[in-house]
Amino acid sequence: MTLHYRLGLYGLVFAAAAGLGEGQARGQGTTTLLDDIIAISSGERAKERARDSTRLGPIHGARESGFPRIAGVDKARLGDRLPSARPLDTLQAFSRQTEASSPRDRRSPILPPALPERARTAAPLYGPIQRTAVEDEGPPDGLTLEQAIALLARANPDLAIKFQEIPKAEADILTAGLWGNPLVFAAADGVPYGDKYSPRRPGSNTYNVSFVQPFDVNGKIRARTRLAQANKQVLCAQYQDAVRLEAENLHAAYVDVLATRTTLRYLQTSVANFETLLKTAQDRVKKGAAPESELDTALIQRESTVNALEEAETRLRQAKRTLCVLLGIPAAAADRVELRGTIHDRAAQAPPADQLVGMAFANRPDLAATRLGVRSATANVDLQRRERFPDVFALATPYAFDANNGDPGAKAATSWGAGVFATVPLFNRNQGNIRRAERNVHQTQLEVSGLERQVAAEVENASLEYGSSRAAVERIERLILPRAEHRLEDLRRLYTEGQENLDVYLNAQRDYNDIIRQYRDALIRHRRAMLTLNTAVGLRILP
Repeated sequence: MTLHYRLGLYGLVFAAAAGLGEGQARGQGTTTLLDDIIAISSGERAKERARDSTRLGPIHGARESGFPRIAGVDKARLGDRLPSARPLDTLQAFSRQTEASSPRDRRSPILPPALPERARTAAPLYGPIQRTAVEDEGPPDGLTLEQAIALLARANPDLAIKFQEIPKAEADILTAGLWGNPLVFAAADGVPYGDKYSPRRPGSNTYNVSFVQPFDVNGKIRARTRLAQANKQVLCAQYQDAVRLEAENLHAAYVDVLATRTTLRYLQTSVANFETLLKTAQDRVKKGAAPESELDTALIQRESTVNALEEAETRLRQAKRTLCVLLGIPAAAADRVELRGTIHDRAAQAPPADQLVGMAFANRPDLAATRLGVRSATANVDLQRRERFPDVFALATPYAFDANNGDPGAKAATSWGAGVFATVPLFNRNQGNIRRAERNVHQTQLEVSGLERQVAAEVENASLEYGSSRAAVERIERLILPRAEHRLEDLRRLYTEGQENLDVYLNAQRDYNDIIRQYRDALIRHRRAMLTLNTAVGLRILP
C-alpha cells in the first residue's frame, strides 16, 4: 500500500467520522460514514480471506504448498497430472533436466536425486558360476525393508517438507474461526478557521469517539472453520499418499541394492571357482594333453570376470548411495550400510485380483483424499451460500462532546449514540460463486469415479505382473535349472577326465551362466512385482 493511498484512506475515515459528529443537524454525514465503514470492513475481510486462501493449498497459494493440488478445492484442473502418477518417472525426468543445468541448479533441494536406470551387471559369458543352496540375506543387524520404510517416514527430506502442510492447516483452522476486528474512530468536527465562533458566525466544536463491530449473524465463521477442518483432513490423506509414493521409490532403490549384491556374489563365486579351472588347465598343458592356448583362454576369462566383479562393486556402492539419499543418511556412511533382505519370494500366494481391488478401495490414501475432497467441496458450497449476507455492523458512540462555541454563555454538552446497519443483498447474492462451488462438487465426484477406475486398473495390472513373474521363477526353478546343472556337471567331469577340450566346457558354462542370469532377472522382476502390488493396493500384503 503506497503512502498516498494510506493518507487518502485515513482522510476518508476521519472525514466520515466528522460527519457522524454533526448528529441530526447533518444526517448525511452518518450515511457517508456507514458507507465508508462497510467498504473498509469489506476490504479487511477480503484481505483475511486472501490470507486464508494462501494457506489452504494450491488454490490459495500453490507456490508454498508441498502438494500439487488439494482434492476438492475450486481450481482449474486442465493440464493437471493424474493424482496417482508414479513419482519415479517424475524424479528421472527431473534428473535429466538437471543434467543440462548449472552445478548450482543440480544442488537444488526441491526433489531428491532421481533413481538411476536399473542397469544390471551382466554375468560373464565364461566362468564357473554356482547357485548357492541357501541365499545369504546379509548380517543379522542389517537394514530390513521394514526399518527402511520407518526411517523413510522420519528422515526423508521431501516428506519432511510436505508434512509442514499439516500444522499450516491447523493454523488455518485457527484463522478461520477468528472474529472480525472492531473499528475505532476519533473525530473532531466543526473546528473554525479562526480563533473561535461568534454570534455573527455561530457554530460549535464537536468531538466524539465511535466504535464499529461487525457481527456474523448467519454462521459464516462456523462455515469457514468447517471448510478449513475439511481441508486439513484432505491434506492428511494426501500426506499419507506422499509416503506411499515415496515408499515406491524406496522399494526400487532397495531392490536395486539387493540385485546388485546378488550379482556381486555370483561374480565372487565365479572368480573363486576359476582357480580350480586354471589348475586343471595347467595340469593338462604340462601333460601335453592340451595346447598352451587353452591356458591362455582360461586366464583371459578369469581377468574378464575380475573386471566384471570390480564393476559390480562400484554399482553396489552407487546403489547404496541412492538408497541413502531417500533415507536421509549421509553419503559418507553409505558404504557401511548393509541390508538384511532377499530377492526370493518366501511369502504365501497373494489374494486374487478382485479382493485386491476391494482392499485398494478401502486403503489407497489418494482415493481417500479425493473422497474427502467431495466433503471439502460441499463445505465450500455451504460457505458460499452463507456469504450471500454480509456482516451486520453495530455502531456505538459512547462519548460526544459539543463545545457550544456559538453561545458563549451556554455550557458544553455531552451525548452518546448507537445504531445498526447492514448491506441489503438485493442484486449481488453471491450467485456466481455458489454456482461455481456446486459445479466443483460435481467435478470432484467425477474425479472420484475416474480415480476408482484407475486404481482398479493399476491393481489388476500389478496382480497380472505378480502372477506372471511368480510363474516364471517357479518354471526356472522346477524345470530349467536342474537340467542345466546336470548338463554342466557332466561336461565338467568329461573335461577333467580329458574326454572333452576346454572350449566345449566353456561353451557349456556360458549356456549355464545365461540361465543363471535369466533366473536372477526373474527373481528381481518378481521381487519388484511384489512391492509394486503393495504400492498399488496401498497396504503391505507381501513382505
